[in-house]
Amino acid sequence: MFSKSKINEPGPKTEADKSHATQGAPGRSSMEFGTTATKAKPSASVLSSDLTITGNLRTTGDIQVEGTVEGDIRAHLLTVGETATIRGEIVADDIVVNGRVIGRVRGLKVRLTSTARVEGDIIHKTIAIESGAHFEGSVQRQDDPLATGRASAAAPTQNQSPAPAPAPAAPKAPPADNR
Repeated sequence: MFSKSKINEPGPKTEADKSHATQGAPGRSSMEFGTTATKAKPSASVLSSDLTITGNLRTTGDIQVEGTVEGDIRAHLLTVGETATIRGEIVADDIVVNGRVIGRVRGLKVRLTSTARVEGDIIHKTIAIESGAHFEGSVQRQDDPLATGRASAAAPTQNQSPAPAPAPAAPKAPPADNR
């Protein structure tokens, strides 16, 4: 399919070369896709184990945390390393937790490995929890966990569901007046 011959490269384009280029377009477009895919998918940003960050992180790419982050993280793919500690909310399409997270976890795919330590609520579309993982909090499935913000995510939780129940009890007061 590919050759190292340079028969068609040197010299001006002729009608024969143009028709050959049209026939070779599928091969050329596949090469263009390969180049585009390389540019679209850079390697993950790695925060080493000796690094402590205070503040929020936001990227459309991938992050691998091995150190400590005190703040919220938003990424495409977030990997929490075994030596990592994150204090804050993490939001990503794919989340793999090997270390410690103290805060809310929101992701389409969430995976807690056997070394994971999570203290907080998990809102997910798909979840996997390996044997040995430590988890303290609630788990809630949503079709689009990334679309919910802090306020709207808090509304459907089970802890706040009993709060609306006393509101319907107020209209029952008028029958008590009939005594």
